[in-house]
Amino acid sequence: MAVALSASNDTERAPAQRRVVLVTGLSGAGRSTALRALEDQGYEAVDNLPLTLLANLVLPDTADPKARPLAIGVDARTRDFDVPAFVAAVDRLVSEKSIAARLLYLDCEDETLARRFTETRRRHPLAADRPLADGIKAERRLLEPLRARADKVIDTTALSGHQLKHLVQDGFALDAPQGLALSVVSFAYRNGLPREADLVFDVRFLSNPHYRPDLKPLSGKDAAVAQFVERDPGFPAFFDGLSDMILALLPRFEAEGKSYLTVAVGCTGGRHRSVFVAERLAERLAQGGRRVTLLHRDLDRGAG
Repeated sequence: MAVALSASNDTERAPAQRRVVLVTGLSGAGRSTALRALEDQGYEAVDNLPLTLLANLVLPDTADPKARPLAIGVDARTRDFDVPAFVAAVDRLVSEKSIAARLLYLDCEDETLARRFTETRRRHPLAADRPLADGIKAERRLLEPLRARADKVIDTTALSGHQLKHLVQDGFALDAPQGLALSVVSFAYRNGLPREADLVFDVRFLSNPHYRPDLKPLSGKDAAVAQFVERDPGFPAFFDGLSDMILALLPRFEAEGKSYLTVAVGCTGGRHRSVFVAERLAERLAQGGRRVTLLHRDLDRGAG
């Protein structure tokens, strides 16, 4: 479940800038869901817009105060799609002072993508004359420059449509200030690292509530588990050092022009220690004046 924590001292946004979110990524990774989420937020959503029309859609109305923010879907099915041309178009929009343009990339594991296409009986755009797995791999190679260029990457492998909607809306809310947006994600190492993570911290050294029969059914969101983890002698110094380090790094990331930062906290099963530390970290960052999105990726997938 994704939760947004509001900062206490929002920075004012430049009123003249028009919000533009370009949504791309692997076919089947959830682009349509992301676009609907942005549309629900007040964006005007346009899907599969030919690249040659992108500038014509975005630029003419930037001086119009009534111009709605735009969410534009572009992927391998788009007519005249070309990765270098798309990257150049994104860079041009970012250079426009009247536009606040961001590139959102939706990623997903190959096996999950294959299952989604099989369940929906849709044909992959690059698998017309080849096996589905080959089409997925070919598209991943094709789009890698876009993933590298993206302002924010969301891995939808373990996300429900509801979770994806909340992550998109929290990350691109129209009432949110410009500047570095933070996401804190708890996860289970046995389910793999979050591929969108910028910083990863391992809390498996902390005392494990999993081995206490009274705590095992609970999660890191419960007070009894929180008290158990906090009693670990190594916790106070670790947590203070972790939160202080991240708070000190944030201005440096902003100075480099980074728009989104994802901090991942992992334990064995993604239910107890990582959940508790992620909750506390998100709270500490929000107290420091940041708007934070919190996601427990594996909370309902196991215990540990």
